[in-house]
Amino acid sequence: MADAPLSEAHEVPGLPGEEPATHAGTGTEVHHAEPMLLGVAPPVAVVSTAMIVLILIAVWKGVPKLVTSGLDAKINDIKSQLDQAKALRAEAEALRKEYADKIANAEKDAASVLEHARHEAEAIVAKAEADTSEVIARREKMARDKIAAAELAAVSELRAKAARAAAGAAQGLIRTNYSADADRALVDQSIGAI
Repeated sequence: MADAPLSEAHEVPGLPGEEPATHAGTGTEVHHAEPMLLGVAPPVAVVSTAMIVLILIAVWKGVPKLVTSGLDAKINDIKSQLDQAKALRAEAEALRKEYADKIANAEKDAASVLEHARHEAEAIVAKAEADTSEVIARREKMARDKIAAAELAAVSELRAKAARAAAGAAQGLIRTNYSADADRALVDQSIGAI
């Protein structure tokens, strides 16, 4: 194997999905040697060791405690925000209930005021009707009294006219039917009757 060319002695896989390289003139595959760190370890081992050392240093310096304390602080902050949100929600629910109660009470008060106003309006209408009936009755009585007074005045005036007319007619009859001679005869007759 020592006589074998370098390309056949060591096969170096290419990148994943990459075809192995071939020599231009011969068609034989060319393989590369894997690199070594200081001739001792392959780079994968060095990177793995470096990662393990880094993790050990992080653990030794307390990085996980810092991370967990940071996460705990964030969790506590989120919990306090949730508690505040719950308190705000409870307060909002209380306010909503209070305003719902106020609205219900306002509706009851409005219905009560409306009912009271309706009763007052009915009482005012009834009083107005009673007052109107009283005024109409009083005016009717006044009208009857005026009519009776007018009738009485008319009858009195008619009687006075009739009396004047009768007196005038009697006077006219007496003037025409009685003379001084007739008066003497009547006086004599009256004296004779006594």
